[in-house]
Amino acid sequence: MSIETTLEKFDKAGLTDEQVVLSRNEHGANILTPPKRVSLWALYIDKYRDPIIQILIVAAAVSLIFSFINGEFLETLGIFLAIILATTIGFYFERDAARKFDVLTTLGEEQLVKVRRNGDTTTVARKDVVVGDLIVIEVGDEIPADATLLQSADLQIDESTLTGEPIINKHASPNVHEEEATYPTNMVLRSTMVMNGSGLARVVAVGDGTEIGKVARKATELTAVKTPLNQQLDRLAKLISKVGFSVAITAFSVFLVHDILTNELWQSNNYIGMAEVVLHYFMMAVTLLVMAVPEGLPMAVTLSLALNMRRMLKSNNLVRKLHACETMGAVTVICTDKTGTLTENKMQVAEMRVLTPDTPLTNAIALNSTANLETKNGATTGIGNPTEVALLLWLQANNHNYRELRKTECMENQLPFSTERKYMATIARVNGQRLLFIKGAPETVMALCNLSNEEQEANAQLLRGYQNKAMRTLAFAYKPLNNNEGKAFSEPNLMQGFTLQALAAISDPIRKDVPTAVKECLNAGIEVKIVTGDTAATAIEIARQIGIWQKETPLEAQITGPDFAELSDDTAYERVKVLRVMSRARPTDKQRLVNLLQQRGEVVAVTGDGTNDAPALNHAHVGLSLGSGTNVAKEASDMTLLDDSFGSIERAVMWGRSLYNNIRRFLFFQLVVNLTALLLVLGGAIIGTQMPLTVTQILWVNLIMDTFAAMALASLPPTREVMSERPRKQSEPIISPSMAKGIIFCGLVFFAILFAMLIYFSNERGGDVDTHQLTIFFTTFVMLQFWNLFNAKTLNSHHSTFRRLYADRGLLLVLLLIVAGQWLIVTFGGRMFRTVPLSLAEWGCIIGATSVVMWAGEVWRWFKPKPQSQPSV
Repeated sequence: MSIETTLEKFDKAGLTDEQVVLSRNEHGANILTPPKRVSLWALYIDKYRDPIIQILIVAAAVSLIFSFINGEFLETLGIFLAIILATTIGFYFERDAARKFDVLTTLGEEQLVKVRRNGDTTTVARKDVVVGDLIVIEVGDEIPADATLLQSADLQIDESTLTGEPIINKHASPNVHEEEATYPTNMVLRSTMVMNGSGLARVVAVGDGTEIGKVARKATELTAVKTPLNQQLDRLAKLISKVGFSVAITAFSVFLVHDILTNELWQSNNYIGMAEVVLHYFMMAVTLLVMAVPEGLPMAVTLSLALNMRRMLKSNNLVRKLHACETMGAVTVICTDKTGTLTENKMQVAEMRVLTPDTPLTNAIALNSTANLETKNGATTGIGNPTEVALLLWLQANNHNYRELRKTECMENQLPFSTERKYMATIARVNGQRLLFIKGAPETVMALCNLSNEEQEANAQLLRGYQNKAMRTLAFAYKPLNNNEGKAFSEPNLMQGFTLQALAAISDPIRKDVPTAVKECLNAGIEVKIVTGDTAATAIEIARQIGIWQKETPLEAQITGPDFAELSDDTAYERVKVLRVMSRARPTDKQRLVNLLQQRGEVVAVTGDGTNDAPALNHAHVGLSLGSGTNVAKEASDMTLLDDSFGSIERAVMWGRSLYNNIRRFLFFQLVVNLTALLLVLGGAIIGTQMPLTVTQILWVNLIMDTFAAMALASLPPTREVMSERPRKQSEPIISPSMAKGIIFCGLVFFAILFAMLIYFSNERGGDVDTHQLTIFFTTFVMLQFWNLFNAKTLNSHHSTFRRLYADRGLLLVLLLIVAGQWLIVTFGGRMFRTVPLSLAEWGCIIGATSVVMWAGEVWRWFKPKPQSQPSV
C-alpha cells in the first residue's frame, strides 16, 4: 500500500517547452497510424454483391443478348445505367457515414492528459504527449503512452485491451515482480485503464512505438453494431422478401404456363421467339421482386442514425455507439448522479468549521490530496477531483501555498479514495513528526475519531444543517505515528484513535436549466431517479429543487446504498418502483438498481462520471458519461454529454423519439410504394397490357423511395411534441396496426386509380396502350408518391403538413429533385425509359389531380381526434 519509488532520482519538474519540441521532432507525435483501409474500388465493387443488384445484372445480360439480335440497345443500356446509379448512391452514403465515424475517432486524440512541465502540473491533449514527459496518473485515467513508473501508490491497471488481464498490480520499484505478468511490473501501457491508486511515470514510447501500436492495431478499428432497431427492420425485410420472391416465382410460372397453353408460338420452331417470351416474363418477375423487396431499409436506417449522430453532436451529445441515437427515445427511467449533471460542478468551500485549533489542517488539505491548480491567461483552474480542487482554492484564498507545503513536507504513503472506504489517507512527515491524515465522508471519519456523545451529536446537527442546504460535507482528522507504525494501512488498530480537525461544507449550485429539463422528462413519462454518494439529506434537497420530491412523497422513495444492499431481491424488485433517491450509493448498488429496473421491463439510461459508475453505465440500455468524467466511465458509456448537463439528456430523448418517428415515416412511405407497384405489375400482366412500369422506371422509383425519401425524412428536425407522449413499449412492433391500415388503404387507393387508368387507356385503343399513355401513367405514379411524401412527413401527427415547412430544407430539396428528375426522364428519357415528352397542360393536369392525395391527408388530420397530453409523473 505504500508509495513505491524508483531507486534512481528523477527530476519532478518535467520537460521544458524546448525539450518537448525536440522530443516530438525525434520520436514523433503520440498518434497511432490508422489501420489500412479497404480500397474505395473494393468497397464500391462490394455494392454489386447485393442479391437484388445481381438479379438485375443477370436480367440486363440476358436482355443484352437479345438486343444484339434485335438491334435495340437503349433499354438494356438504361438498365445498366440505373444499376450503376443505384450502387453509386448507396456507396456514397456509406462512405459519408464512415467519414462521420472517423471524426469521432479523432476526437479521442484530444482527450486531456495530466503532465508535469516547466515545474507545474498542467493538461495537454493526448496526441501532444512526448517521450520524456512526466504523466500524472490517477483512478479513472486512460494511460496515454507507454511509460516507466517513478512513483506508485496502490496502483492497479486494467490491461485487458492488451493481455486480457482485467487487473494487474503495478509498482514503481523494478525489484518488485508480479507473478505471471505479461509486461514489466514497473511499466504502464497506452490504452490501459487505471482502476485504483495513483502514480507518476516517465513516457518511453509514443504513437506507433507503443505496445498497442505494434501488436494491437485493430484496437483502433471501428466495428459495426447491430442495433435492436436494425434487427427489427431486418426481420421485417426478410418477411417482405419472402413474400416478394413467392409472388415473383408464382407470377412467372403461372403466366409462362398460360402462354405455353394458349400461344401457338410454342407449337412452332421459333426458339428465339420462345426465349423472348421467357425473357419477358422473367423481366416481369424481376420487376415484381424489385418492387417487393425493401432493399433500401438498412441503408436508410444507417443514414438516419448517422445524420442524427452528427446533429446530436451540435447539441453537446457525442454519440459513441450508433444505436444510442434511437434507444434514447425509448428510455423510461433515467438514473442520474448529482455532481456535474444536476449541479454546475463548480465546487467551492462555503464554510470550514475548525473543531480542534492548533492542528496541521493546512498540511492535511495540501498533502492528503491528488489535485493541482493551474493558472492560464490569468485564470486559476483545477486539475483533478472537483472537491479536492475546491479545498486547494480555499487554501489559496487563505494565503497558503499548497505547492510549498508539498515541497517542504515528505509524503511516505498514500491510500487513494474509494467509494467502498469513503475516505482517503496519507502518511507524511510534518516538522519531523510522522502524521496520518484522513479525509472523507463525515460519518465514516467521525467513527474513527475519539469523540464524546455530546461532540457526536453537536457535529451531527451541524452536518444536517449543511446537508439540508444541499451542500457536500467532508471531515478531516489526523493521528501522530511513531516510526514503527504505518508501514501498511492494513495494520491492526492503525485506522483508529484519530483527532477530528474540521468539518467542511462545499456548495455546488443546481444548474439553471435542470428543473425545466427534468419537468420535460416527467411530462414525457420518464422517471428520474437520483443515485449519489452524498448523504440522504443532501440528495433529497437536490431532488426537491429539481422537482422530483414533493411534500407528499413517501419516505420509502429514498434509501441508502447499504440499506438497499440488505434488501432481498424480491423486496428490492418492488422497492425500485417507488424509489426516487438513493444516497451513499456504491458501484454495486447502482448496478443492482439498473438490473432490477431492467427486469421490470424498463429501458434505463444512466449518467456517471467516475470509475465507480462504469458497471452501471455498461449494464444500462444507454450509458451517458460526462465530458469531464474519467476515461473508464467514457469507455463504458454509449454517449458522452460534452457539457455535463441534464438538459442534454432531455434533448437526446427528444432526438431519439423524433428519429424513431422519422424511420417509421420512411417505412410508411416505402411500403405504400412497394404495395402499389406490386399490385400494378400483377394487374397489368393479368389484363394483358405491356408491362406498365419498365425495369428502368422501377429503378428510378426505387431511387426515390430508398435514397431520396430516406434523405428527406431522416433530415426532418426534431419536434417538442414528442415529449408529450408516453415512452413506447419494447414489445411494440415498428409497424403499428394504424400504420398497417394506412399502408394498405393508400396502396389499394393508388392501385385502384392507376389500374383504372390502365383499363381506360387499354379500352380507348382497342386493347393496346401506347408510349404516350404509358408516360402519363408513369408520371402519375411518381406524382402520387410525391404528394404522399407530405403525408408521410406528418405521420402520427395532427399538425398540417405546411407547419414549419420552411424549416424542412432537406425535404424541400428532395421534392425539387423528384420533380426535376421526373421531368428530365420524361422529356429526354426516350426509348431508354420508354417515355415521350408531355405538354405543359398535361403536366399541370397530372400535378393538380394527384395533389388530391395531400389535400385528403390534410382533411383527415384536421378532423382526426387530437391526442391528450400526458400528465406529469
